[in-house]
Amino acid sequence: MSEAKFSELINSETPVLVDFTAEWCGPCKMMKPVLDELKTRLGEKVRIIKIDVDKNPQIASRYQIQGVPTVMVFKQGAMKWRQSGVLSANDYAKVIESM
Repeated sequence: MSEAKFSELINSETPVLVDFTAEWCGPCKMMKPVLDELKTRLGEKVRIIKIDVDKNPQIASRYQIQGVPTVMVFKQGAMKWRQSGVLSANDYAKVIESM
């Protein structure tokens, strides 16, 4: 994904949850059911994007991603929240609903 396309995606009125991931990352595989549950729960209230740090090193570098999974929530282009590791769908929902 180009940096321009990424910037366009996060510059939204709707919160955008970005999951920085990698294919070799064990805990990253646990994110899929969590994010599926989150999407089912929140529907159009959130947009979820996965960014593979190995395929998108410029974006990972720009946001200083040191470990995966790292989840960020953006709104109107600004990072509003950041967390490394896996949380529950409930935890992510609380973050998004507070925006």
